[in-house]
Amino acid sequence: MSRHLFAFGGLVARRRWWVLVMWIVLLAGAIGFAAGTGGRTTDDFTIPGTESQDAVSLLHERMPTFSGAQMQVVFAAPGTGKVTDPQSSAQIEQVMTELKGLPQVATVVDPFEAKSLSPDQHVALGSVLFRVSAGEVTEDTLNEVDRIAEPVRDAGMKLEFSGAVYPGFTTELPETPEIVGVIAAFVILLITFGAVVAAGLPILTALIGVGIGLAGILGLAAFVDVPAAATSLALMLGLSCGIDYALFILSRHRHNMVLGMGAAASIPLAVGTAGSSVVFAAVTVIIALCGLSVAGIPFLTVMGTTAAGAVLVAMLVALTLLPALLGFAGETVARFISPPLHPGRPQEVARIAAYEPERTMGHMWGRFVTRFRIPLLVLGIAVLVVLSVPVTRIHLGLPTGASQPDSSTAHKAGNMVGAAFGPGFNGPLLVVTDLSHATSPDAAQTVMSRLRQEPNVAVVQPAGTGDGLVLIQVIPKTGPDDIATADLVSRLRDDRGDIEIGTGATYLVGGTTAANIDTSDRLADALPIFLVVVVGLALVLLTVAFRTVLVPLSSIVGFILSVFAALGTQVAVFQWGWGASLLGTTKTQTLSFLPIIILAIIFGLSSDYQIFVVSRIKEEHSRTADAIASVRNGVAHSARVVTAAALIMFAVFVGFTTVDNPIVEPLAFTLAVGVLLDAFVVRLTLVPAFMALIGSRMWYHPQWFARYVPDLDIEGAELERRFTNDTEVEVPQHITGAG
Repeated sequence: MSRHLFAFGGLVARRRWWVLVMWIVLLAGAIGFAAGTGGRTTDDFTIPGTESQDAVSLLHERMPTFSGAQMQVVFAAPGTGKVTDPQSSAQIEQVMTELKGLPQVATVVDPFEAKSLSPDQHVALGSVLFRVSAGEVTEDTLNEVDRIAEPVRDAGMKLEFSGAVYPGFTTELPETPEIVGVIAAFVILLITFGAVVAAGLPILTALIGVGIGLAGILGLAAFVDVPAAATSLALMLGLSCGIDYALFILSRHRHNMVLGMGAAASIPLAVGTAGSSVVFAAVTVIIALCGLSVAGIPFLTVMGTTAAGAVLVAMLVALTLLPALLGFAGETVARFISPPLHPGRPQEVARIAAYEPERTMGHMWGRFVTRFRIPLLVLGIAVLVVLSVPVTRIHLGLPTGASQPDSSTAHKAGNMVGAAFGPGFNGPLLVVTDLSHATSPDAAQTVMSRLRQEPNVAVVQPAGTGDGLVLIQVIPKTGPDDIATADLVSRLRDDRGDIEIGTGATYLVGGTTAANIDTSDRLADALPIFLVVVVGLALVLLTVAFRTVLVPLSSIVGFILSVFAALGTQVAVFQWGWGASLLGTTKTQTLSFLPIIILAIIFGLSSDYQIFVVSRIKEEHSRTADAIASVRNGVAHSARVVTAAALIMFAVFVGFTTVDNPIVEPLAFTLAVGVLLDAFVVRLTLVPAFMALIGSRMWYHPQWFARYVPDLDIEGAELERRFTNDTEVEVPQHITGAG
């Protein structure tokens, strides 16, 4: 593969004007596609085949008025007043009348007609039923809801919204995280390379790739349901992977130039060597993300495939646009800055790394790891195991009003409803009862009477009738995020036979709360299957990459440790609330799809670091056959670039933890922790320590193994040997550095 990439790198550098124009056209085309289609993301999580979705389908068929999204409208009288006071009641009636007149609204439930008033009559609870699902409610409709509420709020009444859809239920991501990530990446790259051009090129190429990827996803949203979190995930991965992939190739190119090689010869060699690792690493991430489809959950499949598309674009940009720009840049990538306090220091560091790697900090760390390998193995594993302990108490769920920021209208509405009526009113269950084959006219009453006898049920009341269906609203005593509510949903389904017996009626348990519980259960069931798939994939890919058994096994153990440690930290911070005030997070349950996404992404990224570290160790071992020295030298050659890559990833993910979004914030936090632990604790400490402990046996494989496992030359060692000997490889001399 390295020889093919070598030739491809030379071709790209020769045709750099064509390559540059091609990517500019692609960027313009993607932006035009997104603008022309007007795609819009959604937070409407549905899973076909679940009972809650079957309930929606039945309503859509026979009671379409009740099949759309629901919005709760919560009123609180000014001061210590009552909502039944003449002025307050008139304002409430006015709001409900205006809401009923909106184009997408099917009907409204007036709080006075439904007698949904708190015992002290200070709070009233109404609701709005839309004709369409949450994802289909337009921004114009929600803006009108805000417009209707504004005069009442100005008059002193508290008016908040919650439910499946409400004003502000989808939030636009601010540009701050991207800016923070880019600035941090530039600083890290400037320190790493000591050259402005070298620091700027990876960021430029990554931004172009991200622009194409995001525009493509938004354009795609016009034709398929794309979760709002998909754009955030694609942005985080596209930016971080784009910078990292360019960093790996540029680092090898700059290393070649410091050794005295010209830009013309160095570009294809860098693409052929580091580019091989980039391709393998990117393909690993892409396969893992696409593997999310094994869960059989549509929104998760879309999230995985769109993120994989962003990583694919990042890889293609690194292999094509970056070499083209390096052709334009010529010798300027090795033109070092001269800091006032340490003139000439960046150039000195680069030359030491190239000619005397034993003097680098990386080599010092390699000596430390090999010398204290057993204590470091014990300490490192112990730390990761301790961080993993909270995973045993993980509680999965989907975002509700309680998980929104304190300033959110949904969070305020949830607090008002919980205090006035009880937490269960924030997550009512909808029991869709079919009376088509009822054996008595009192069948619905009998079902409701039996539902009231179930534990943890606060209120059971009819919510509507039509075409042989009766909608029964069941209010739990506990909130929608409570485990007891999930137990109630399971119990209502398990006790179905006892509740229906003798009535001829049948029912389905649905509603937003039940749908969230069904989604979480399906994701939890898919997690072990996906873990087996990922572990099996890692074993195959790393076995092919290194043609040995112990390397992939050690990588898999390290991957599992870093993933569970990251998830455990997330549980402690977001679910238990440890440090929540310091980090500004909201205590809530763990996102049901977070573990499976973290598994996919950390697997791909850990494979990246494993390849870049171990390939250099393998290269040194092939040259010297000294197990300890090869670990020291391999770490010395890879530590600087892997450290920079991991810190860039960490900075990008940390930037997104500032977003007040219950999906983006915990996802970014867990990825940041996972990258930090995997890169520094696992790949730069535990793996080298283990390799030093095992020695040359690390590279053992049976004789038959070599016959069946292909040698892909991931590290490009064979290409470098041929290049050095000037055999079988012809350097394209007509690449100039001037552009």
